[in-house]
Amino acid sequence: MLRYDLHLRFIAVCLSALAGFVDALGFIELGGFFVSFMSGNSTRVGVGLENAGESLHWAIAAGLISSFVSGVVTGTIAGRLLHRRRHTVLLLLVATMLALAGTLHALEFGFATVAAMAFAMGVENTVFERNGEVSIGLTYMTGTLVKLGQHIAAAFMGGSRTAWLSYFGLWSGLVGGAFAGALLYPHMGLNALWLAVAGALLLAAGTRRFWFG
Repeated sequence: MLRYDLHLRFIAVCLSALAGFVDALGFIELGGFFVSFMSGNSTRVGVGLENAGESLHWAIAAGLISSFVSGVVTGTIAGRLLHRRRHTVLLLLVATMLALAGTLHALEFGFATVAAMAFAMGVENTVFERNGEVSIGLTYMTGTLVKLGQHIAAAFMGGSRTAWLSYFGLWSGLVGGAFAGALLYPHMGLNALWLAVAGALLLAAGTRRFWFG
């Protein structure tokens, strides 16, 4: 996170907010499953398997995980083939998949809708990549909170007094996006996905501006 300039950190925070927004919509729609937070779904797989004969919750969680991982695979391959313009194209792919999810919802395709949402979030996580590894996790905050705590500790011990703010901003972006999604869901349902599509397109334009000048 700290290796990027302020403009790109801002884009990362916005992408985290987008993930929180989409995840909140999916969470409410599915009644407790996630489209971007796969640690939660992994726990649900484990717990659901214990009672697999009476519940298909584990299968729902596993399906979302599979869709998310497929998005990561697709985004990683596309990014490595595209090189210089990878960031903009990946975010256009995110926008496309969210638009597909919105269309599937309008056609009442049920699980396919949230699967497309999870796929989009998998792609989003490949936007910030260095040396073949994800450098900023946009849809999961455990690592971010660990780094937040470490940099707060470093500030108390004579280190940078401001480094922790970047991680706090990333976490706040996710929480703020989730709040917005929860606020709009009662009024718009999954039709709010079209706002996420617009946001992804704006961010695609932003990456083109700040990565390529």
